[in-house]
Amino acid sequence: MIRHAVKNDVKNIIKIIDKIIVEMDSYENNQWDKDYPREKHFLNDIEKNSLFICEREGKIAGFLCVNRLQLDEYNTLKWSTDENFMAVHRVAVNPECRRMGVGSELLEFAEEYALENNVKYLKTDTHSLNTKMSNLFTKFDYDLVGEIKIPGKEKPFYCYEKELDESEFESRIDFRREA
Repeated sequence: MIRHAVKNDVKNIIKIIDKIIVEMDSYENNQWDKDYPREKHFLNDIEKNSLFICEREGKIAGFLCVNRLQLDEYNTLKWSTDENFMAVHRVAVNPECRRMGVGSELLEFAEEYALENNVKYLKTDTHSLNTKMSNLFTKFDYDLVGEIKIPGKEKPFYCYEKELDESEFESRIDFRREA
């Protein structure tokens, strides 16, 4: 089940983030660190109704932010369009819930959420060393647009985009109704 996050979720979100930071450090990925993402980022997302939680058996299995904001660095790339897009940020799967389809469920949700809001185009990025996230974007047919440099980060970030197909969305909804 995916739902809007609430303030009471933040404590558990930070616990998950801290575990992921240790994991990222093990392969020298400094995408997330002690400064980002932190409580203030998630509270801001909650205030703007853009943070979503995937729950499994009553615990947070993963989360993501979907909004209309993009990094200034995105402006250096040639995107297919800059009109009426949404961006996917801060995607995370609880390490205790890996290999359970949580990441896929979160990306499916982001696509459905965008289409429900009359948006047919998504943008996102991930650290060049975050192969798990890059592989997930590739699995979901996101196209690599290019790479950006984020201040304070040594390695580049890969940027992806996807034009959404409403018929694909409708077939997913029909499949769920049949199940």
